[in-house]
This record gives sequence, structure tokens and C-alpha cells, in this order.
Amino acid sequence: MKELVVISGKGGTGKTSVTASFAVLADRPVICDCDVDAADLHLVLEPTVREHHEFRSGHEAVIRQADCIECGLCYDYCRFTAVKKEQTTKGKLLFSIDPVSCEGCGVCVRFCPERAIDFPESLCGQWFVSDTRCGPMVHACLGVAAENSGKLVSTVRREAKHLADEENHKMVIVDGPPGIGCPVIASLTGATQVLIITEPTVSGEHDLERVLALTRHFQIPAAICVNKWDINAEMTKQIEDKAKRAGASIAGRIRYDRAFTQAQISQKAVVEIDAECARDVRQIWININL
Repeated sequence: MKELVVISGKGGTGKTSVTASFAVLADRPVICDCDVDAADLHLVLEPTVREHHEFRSGHEAVIRQADCIECGLCYDYCRFTAVKKEQTTKGKLLFSIDPVSCEGCGVCVRFCPERAIDFPESLCGQWFVSDTRCGPMVHACLGVAAENSGKLVSTVRREAKHLADEENHKMVIVDGPPGIGCPVIASLTGATQVLIITEPTVSGEHDLERVLALTRHFQIPAAICVNKWDINAEMTKQIEDKAKRAGASIAGRIRYDRAFTQAQISQKAVVEIDAECARDVRQIWININL
């Protein structure tokens, strides 16, 4: 089984559009959306959910009001202002935990003299196994203000590989998150090939350097693609030269084309419509040669 991970140094470079096109061009791959903080591959591939699972990670404090003696120790010890204090009309103090602010550190649980604070496992999001017109898809959605997205990425990726083994698929195509943080590391370690999508801008060049350093660290073959290259041909050449010196190969260039937006509006990959940039994407797929 081969695994291609598409990532970028920053958001908005066209990573998901390219991934959706690869899903169409490949021979019935397993598609995996690891950008769980801002998942959007489903908007193009229109998955039909066949399995739905909860993702739980970390803990969240909950005060049992019936057992609280209003000592206020939880309020005093919390360093994340997650404990809220209100006074009722009868003069009683009411303490509660703001689930968005709670970091799950457990200090309030440790120092509550009445053991009146529960510490259940936190529901952080959901992950799904779905069917699309291009093949099966594993994707997820992280809850509002929820953390541990790296762990959710690992879950999604593990399930995608398991599905590929189980149903005898030869390739997994991963839409990875942007940046170089924990979710990115979780999405690319052990991959067969990484394709980095960048733009011909100063920030695009800077972020590409950081991503290439990450792929070198994990010794994963990396190729780069410059999207919207024709808005700054000089910068494109500069980026490609720097990438070559860093040991990356050049997969190709994609011209600026509003057809990308039109395809998204139609809930299609750009290679599914008649567009000049579709030829660029097809050539990149050929150049990757997985």
C-alpha cells in the first residue's frame, strides 16, 4: 500500500482542491481528510456516511452542585479562569466550570475538600467512515475549542490504513493540515510520499522552508508544487531552486485559474470540469508517479 500526503506550510494554498483531484485521478483509493481542525474535503467529494464514531480525549471538570460547600478553592486555584462564580438571589454562591476554558489539568479536582468535582473523559469530536464517488473516505470533525487534534489525526489515519488493508485498496491519499505542528507530524510520519503545495509569495516561501525541514527530519521523500505560479514567475523560480537545494523534487506548477472556485461551487474536483488548470493538476499526478 502506498500513502501520499498533501500538505502546505500555510492555509489556503489549494491543498484540498489538489487532493480532491488526485482522488478522482487515482484508481479507487482510500481518501483521508486529516485536516480535522478545518475539514472541508467533504464539501467536494460529498460523502455518504456509513459509520459514525465519537472521539474522546482528555478530561473536563464538572462540579456537582448538590455536594458543593461553596468554599471557593477551585475558583482560587484555577489558573485558566475556567471556574465561574455567581451569586444567586438568595445569596448562595454558585460555582461552575466553563467547558471552553477548562484545560483538563485536574487541579480543582485534586483540592476540592468534598470531592464534589467529577472528571469525566471529554468528548472532543467525531470521526466517520463514508463512501464517495472516488472511493471510501475517512474523515473527522473536531469540536468547538477542543484539543488533541494530533491524536484525532492519528485515529483517522490509522482507520484509513485499516480500511485499505481490509478492502484491498492500493493507495491512501491524505489531505493533511497546514503548518508544522502536532497534527501535521501525525499526518505524515511513515508516509510513502509528501506533496507540498505552496504559493509564490514571501510567506509561502518562508513556510515552505519549515515544512521541508520537517520532511527531512522524518526522512520522507518530498515534492513541491507551486500553485498560482503565474502571479509571480520570478518568485516561483526562486522557490523551486530553494526546494531543489533542500533535497525536494519539483512536481510541477498550477496556473492561476478561477475554475478552481467554479469547481468548488459545483461540488466537483477541478479535473472533473473543462479547465486549463486541470491539465496542470493531471501532469503533477503523473510526475508524482506513485
